[in-house]
Amino acid sequence: MKFHSKPIDEHVEVPLADEGQLEDLTTHWDAKQQRPRTTSEDGNACYVLSVVRRRRSLPQAQLAEIIGLVEAQGDRIVGRESQRLAEADPRTFIGRGVATRVAAAAEACGADMLVVDAELTPSQTRNLEDLVGLPICDREAVILNVFEQHATTPRARIQVEIAHLQYLRPRIRGIGLNMDQQAGGIMGSKGAGETASELFARRLDGRLAELQRRLARLKVSDRAQRTRRSDCARLVLVGYTNAGKTSLMNALTSAGLSVRDRPFETLDTTSRSLSRYGGDILISDTVGFIRDLPDRLYASFETTLAEAAEASLLVVVLDASDPEIERHLESTQEVLGRLGAGDTPRFVVFNKLDECDEAASERLRQLAGDAPFAAISTHDPTDIEHLRTRLLEASRAEHTTREVFVPYASPELTERIYARCRVLRSAAAPTGTQFVIQGPAHVVAEIARKTRRRQG
Repeated sequence: MKFHSKPIDEHVEVPLADEGQLEDLTTHWDAKQQRPRTTSEDGNACYVLSVVRRRRSLPQAQLAEIIGLVEAQGDRIVGRESQRLAEADPRTFIGRGVATRVAAAAEACGADMLVVDAELTPSQTRNLEDLVGLPICDREAVILNVFEQHATTPRARIQVEIAHLQYLRPRIRGIGLNMDQQAGGIMGSKGAGETASELFARRLDGRLAELQRRLARLKVSDRAQRTRRSDCARLVLVGYTNAGKTSLMNALTSAGLSVRDRPFETLDTTSRSLSRYGGDILISDTVGFIRDLPDRLYASFETTLAEAAEASLLVVVLDASDPEIERHLESTQEVLGRLGAGDTPRFVVFNKLDECDEAASERLRQLAGDAPFAAISTHDPTDIEHLRTRLLEASRAEHTTREVFVPYASPELTERIYARCRVLRSAAAPTGTQFVIQGPAHVVAEIARKTRRRQG
């Protein structure tokens, strides 16, 4: 189902409590979302409004990004514009004057939907919808629609559905139903009756609880799988969506993953051995990052993003030809910080070097800072082999061996040792366990620091 608001009719028949389940309500809602289209193949005719709120942002680059997302969800663009905004209007986000002008422009273009590149509250969406007279699709709804199309595995589908339902929960009154209609107080329902909005919310909460239980079971199996791989060095490809992470993964490991030029083509984590002569070093491809990633997606994709949080070396992939490369690097660093991977060692890969001019070398060097880096093209086999060698050397250099003593009163440290390190030797003592561990240098240092603190 696509998530956006739409003007509603005041009195519409809806399934009641004794007539159906949540599926009936969502099916009815889906049917109400069908609007006239110019052609069935071209999707909705969208007018795109890119709202620029950061001084250093390039309006054209930001506009191009949201256009790419709208096209990825299957819609077409009939009009576009950028609008700088110093302060958000609490009622409509963009203000009445801008809304009136945009409404006229959208009507002149024949648009049947307005896409606003910003996160709108439910009330802002409804107020803006009243002013413009068109269905509104905000930034979060666009990203969720794209995620839904690319979710192919059971884990990805569960994660996307959780995010969708959490987005829908506060917007129940805007889905095109008469949500004040009551179910009767007989035929099995309790009390004097409940409104359709209450019924829908209760069904939705039940579905959310079931999905979260399923995801929790997947988390347990994911942790077990990562524990079994604890004796391997783990490299994780991270970076902005469409930076070429999956193309690089295919070039390094012959993984055969889909590399269509679409945002969020990869949603699930895929791991392969980087070394041709053994599985001691694994490399993983993860979901791409994006600026202003909605908070609910961090929570929903926690199991997928956990690979980045537990990596021994992060391979940060950047599109060297993108004019917004600095902003993409900032967004990537922000996401890694939120994941608790801010201190993990990094190796920066500047991809798509074949699309850059010769003057780009010094700028890329400055962007890398103190981290080791390589500038490559995934189409050049020589570049790939050179990068493979450097990644193998870097990942092995990041591992260290150390002896630590863990008191019995600190079982969480013992659990972390077995989850993140290779235990070379262990011996029980009256007050704790003496370990000789091998693992990523930053992880071993963190464990040693915590054991000293506990003993002190």
